[in-house]
Amino acid sequence: MPSMTPSIDPERDLDFALCERARHARDPAFDGVIFIAVKSTRIYCRPVCPVRQPLTRNVRYYPSAAAAEAAGFRPCLRCRPETAPHSPAWNGTRATVDRALRLIEQGALDEVGVEALAGRLGMGARHLTRLFRRYLDTTPIAAARTARIQRAKRLLDTTDLGMTEIALAAGFGSVRSFNAAFQQVYRAPPGALKRRGLR
Repeated sequence: MPSMTPSIDPERDLDFALCERARHARDPAFDGVIFIAVKSTRIYCRPVCPVRQPLTRNVRYYPSAAAAEAAGFRPCLRCRPETAPHSPAWNGTRATVDRALRLIEQGALDEVGVEALAGRLGMGARHLTRLFRRYLDTTPIAAARTARIQRAKRLLDTTDLGMTEIALAAGFGSVRSFNAAFQQVYRAPPGALKRRGLR
């Protein structure tokens, strides 16, 4: 099936029918644009995930990994949402959100607050938070938390670093907050994921 061009309207809820077509086609054009959450398993995936397709009644769609996690879903260990591309789906003010996401991925909120990040983008914290709500259905703080967890998961999968080194390299202030974040998102401590070799 040919790829569809992502045409999601950020002013409204995600177009369920469009997302359904992308999911069933496992369309890579939507990878990083939408995330598929399965109510029966409480797991969220990328559109390209190779697992068996869930029933439509069990599916919800989110515009960001952070939004799916905020709704109580945990990342799939097979398609690894932390490796999804951050594809810019819209123009205009979405470009500001994309720039903010790149800065967050680089650790912009690991030591300073949203006000400082917003200042770098030439706006106030409230306006930046409104843009995140509008385009990603989440907040800059939640996006930063997800980015830290994703950085840590990539380090767990690709390096032999110890837990303390991974926690600090990923931007966590302490091993305790690192462990707590993984327990909340993956329902398991980071060491258990590394020991089991889950990918």
